[in-house]
Amino acid sequence: MHNKTFVAAAVGLGLVALSACGSSQGQDKTDGKTVTLVSHDSWAVSKSVLADFEKRSGYKVRVLKDGDAGQAVNKAILTKDNPQGDVLFGVDNTLLSRALGNGLFQPYAAKGLDKVGARYQLDGKHRVTPVDYGDICVNYDKAYFSEHHLAPPQSYADLTKPQYKNLLVTENAATASPGLGFLLGSAARFGDNGWPDYWKKLEANGVKVVDGWEQAYYQEFSGSSEGKKAGGDRPLVVSYASSPPAEVIYAKKRPATAPTGVATGTCFRQIEFAGLLSNAKNPKGAKAFLDFLVSREFQEDMPLNMYVYPVVAGAEVPADFTKYGPPARHPETMAPEKIAADRDQWVKTWTSLVLK
Repeated sequence: MHNKTFVAAAVGLGLVALSACGSSQGQDKTDGKTVTLVSHDSWAVSKSVLADFEKRSGYKVRVLKDGDAGQAVNKAILTKDNPQGDVLFGVDNTLLSRALGNGLFQPYAAKGLDKVGARYQLDGKHRVTPVDYGDICVNYDKAYFSEHHLAPPQSYADLTKPQYKNLLVTENAATASPGLGFLLGSAARFGDNGWPDYWKKLEANGVKVVDGWEQAYYQEFSGSSEGKKAGGDRPLVVSYASSPPAEVIYAKKRPATAPTGVATGTCFRQIEFAGLLSNAKNPKGAKAFLDFLVSREFQEDMPLNMYVYPVVAGAEVPADFTKYGPPARHPETMAPEKIAADRDQWVKTWTSLVLK
């Protein structure tokens, strides 16, 4: 949930978002002094915060990034008998049952878990630790709608109306977590029997599907700074409620208001987790790292780095983040058991409807 995202800009602000982090580069990941984190591409943390963890714990952190969350989880499942690392970060509630069903993690109740809200703790066996949350939502290009004297859509149903024909780009639900989240949101909104008809209407209304978030947001969406440069011509994109503040904060000349907005009736709540990988070579270091992820220091560092909200009670969120990217008040949600039971069939049906 995430802006999977503004990583290049984040590096310029002193964040760690590389394939190998800090002074751990080149170290043997099995030496007992190195913790290897496997993550999706959006992982980022302030250098000073990571350095503080390394100094206090005695471990060095090595980061391996494996693309989108779906790709990272699938690769972790394939390599679970001889995992790439010790901790996996980035599995979300749309993919959680797949990870747990494949025995990807071993139980560990992180220190500080008692400060994490119960609504984020979706696994009673503590095989995963909640780290952050956010909302997958349709974003819109304010300038486009102003110039065309058109009110932006505000709900799932609005997106099927004729005035929004050929305006929306979304991600493939089979390959990208925001695309899957948007599909699940529509299923939560319209029900088991209603969502296929909804997608038939979207398809007839010219929805465009691309492989992943970066292509959708940076190339196709006319409202993002990179999309403008790339000649993007879609003023509606499936992204995150936290995307608008990034457009403000990373702008060369900071605008007074965000150039993009959020269709608040199109949001699906996403929760991200981290877990101690089965057969991890450094379980002790992995546990220390999981404790770190729910520490107040890390939780307060996250919002302006990965554009997500903290799950630890009392963790402060920067004013700029809450001003330009508040979480949805009434996002669609879905029980993990429901996702587990229907996700794969829904994706199969979705593929036949939209990618025919």
